[in-house]
Amino acid sequence: MPFARLRRLFGASTSDAEAVAAALEAFRAPDADTLTLLCRLVAAIRPRRHVGGSAGDGDRYALMLDRLAADAELRLAFRRHVVHFLATRRLVTFFTDSGILPGTGFFSEWWRIIGHRLLPEAPDERRLKDCLHVMFNRPDDWRWLEATTAEQSRQLWSLIAATEDMQGIDWRAIEEQMLDAVLLLAHRVSGLGVDSELMRAAPDFDDHTPCFIALSAEALEFAATLRRAFDEPDRQADDGSQLLVIADQCDKTLQRIRRRALTVGTSLHLSYLLRRSEQSLERLRELVAILADRRDERTHGEAIGSWARFAHAAFLAENRRNSLRFYMTQLSHLLAVRVSENAARSGEHYICDTPADYRQMWLSAAGAGVLIAIMALLKIFASELNAPLFVEAFLFSMIYGLGFVVIFLLGMTVATKQPAMTAQALASLLGDLKPTRAADLDRLVDVVAAVTRSQLAAIAGNVMVALPVAIAAAAGLAWLDGSPPISLEKGAHLLADLDLRGWVIPHAAIAGFYLFLSGLLSGYFDNRAAYANLGRRLGRLGWLQRLAGPERAARVGNYIEHHLGGIMGNFLFGCMLGSTGVIGVILGLPLDIRHIAFASANLGYALTGFRFDLPLATVLWAALGIAAIGVTNLMVSFALALRMALGARRIRFTHWGPLARAIGRRFLSEPLSFLLPRRLPPPASGD
Repeated sequence: MPFARLRRLFGASTSDAEAVAAALEAFRAPDADTLTLLCRLVAAIRPRRHVGGSAGDGDRYALMLDRLAADAELRLAFRRHVVHFLATRRLVTFFTDSGILPGTGFFSEWWRIIGHRLLPEAPDERRLKDCLHVMFNRPDDWRWLEATTAEQSRQLWSLIAATEDMQGIDWRAIEEQMLDAVLLLAHRVSGLGVDSELMRAAPDFDDHTPCFIALSAEALEFAATLRRAFDEPDRQADDGSQLLVIADQCDKTLQRIRRRALTVGTSLHLSYLLRRSEQSLERLRELVAILADRRDERTHGEAIGSWARFAHAAFLAENRRNSLRFYMTQLSHLLAVRVSENAARSGEHYICDTPADYRQMWLSAAGAGVLIAIMALLKIFASELNAPLFVEAFLFSMIYGLGFVVIFLLGMTVATKQPAMTAQALASLLGDLKPTRAADLDRLVDVVAAVTRSQLAAIAGNVMVALPVAIAAAAGLAWLDGSPPISLEKGAHLLADLDLRGWVIPHAAIAGFYLFLSGLLSGYFDNRAAYANLGRRLGRLGWLQRLAGPERAARVGNYIEHHLGGIMGNFLFGCMLGSTGVIGVILGLPLDIRHIAFASANLGYALTGFRFDLPLATVLWAALGIAAIGVTNLMVSFALALRMALGARRIRFTHWGPLARAIGRRFLSEPLSFLLPRRLPPPASGD
């Protein structure tokens, strides 16, 4: 007996081996109910713990394969049970739907999943899809199924689909249903290919409609020739090559629409439609490959491999069919990429590569610091009105929201808005470069250094201006009114908000999450504006044309289309900041926000409230609290945005170690590059 098999047998517990053996021995009874036998077998090979448990748990699947491979009589009985079971089930829906988004639509499937959790569906044991839910009856069975290797799956199906048994009546029934599935998939894609949503997304789509129509006709021809070959084994069967060529043409058209959606915007329905079409085409290719290779003994092994891969993926998808989280991830990719692309383009404007960019960042951040100091003072005045909670939340939200919109429209910079944007730009770069090459790694380090100095410049511009402007504003109001605008009690409250021994860090983390969320909202509204062609539609408004004239109306429409994301993202960010504290009061929870720029302005107002009569240690502790707030704001928003951007682009960046070492080397050799941009060489003078 091979060493690996001995190790598995002795590594697994006796009870494991006995349970698997007993479950397999039951297949020797020819009249036993196959579904019951399969349920018992799945229960026997299911690990007692999740993947990563004991060694014995991981060997149960291998024990089953070894037992079947060693006993020819048992293998034959097992094969007859399984093949006959498959042949007597309804397989078409398994082939066409398992792992493919349903045709009922996004929200209908959403409610079906929620309804299933409240009241589980009754399985129809005549359908293979439902039988899989009976066999794999635990919602986390996909975890250990996913851990089985491709070789193990191939070995299992090689034992079931032996070459000598492939001409039986049961296999003919299975292949007939597989052909029906090919026809159904081809007709589905043909129907999706002339959907009005796709035509709307691609103005030249009519030029590509014939390939979608031809897909159905070619699938009919493929099925007809293959069925004739079933009846006449000597007849040459269609190898499906022409059908696959047309499928590739359809797929290329869908990919063009997907790329165009990154520019002109997308919708939930379009994302759903594209994803379902792509999945259907991929399934059609898999089934055609299985059918074509199965007819040739030389490629029988390839057919088994194709079937094993397909069955493994379909079993996993069926087990996760009622998982809301899995359903959301299936169609979120296109929308996430679109949102990320908008944010990435915005993020490029926040990176300082030249001294001119660096000076501009300082100026824009300083301008924002002036407005932030004014916004902080208005919020203090609003809080002293002792208005009802709803009114207070509305006032705070309007002060923050409209203030941030003014800052955005004036082209100024709020430091904490940068990380959510620059993370998208960095993720885009990570997807394009290969950090294994020294040049690409240096390029990444250059971007990290540029992002760092840009962020430091924006923070310094906000904080170093907001603090003195707050002091000057309070002093000016005190001179005009004859008394400080900030009372001693309010000053004490403002200082308490900066105390690290309180809720400063959690509240700063909430603000960081809002910063990340505002970046997504900006991308979402940019996408909606582009998809809805908002600029041209606004420019066609009759009252706007009468008021401003056709040309100015068109310019207004274009301006709103290109700035809608920034306007809505900033306004909603302000609403989130302004209402969180009030929501915390209503719920009786310690909810609030801390933002570095407003914290620095509040320190200035607190100093004037105490008439600068504070111990130095108190001021230093408050300054430390502001620094902690800033670090938390930036780290939370940057980490969330980077993770989302990498996931949206399906980038698995595994070179964090080399990148960190390269950054360290750059910091030791050129520390100023993280603080100041390199000076450009003077232009060469002409002779």
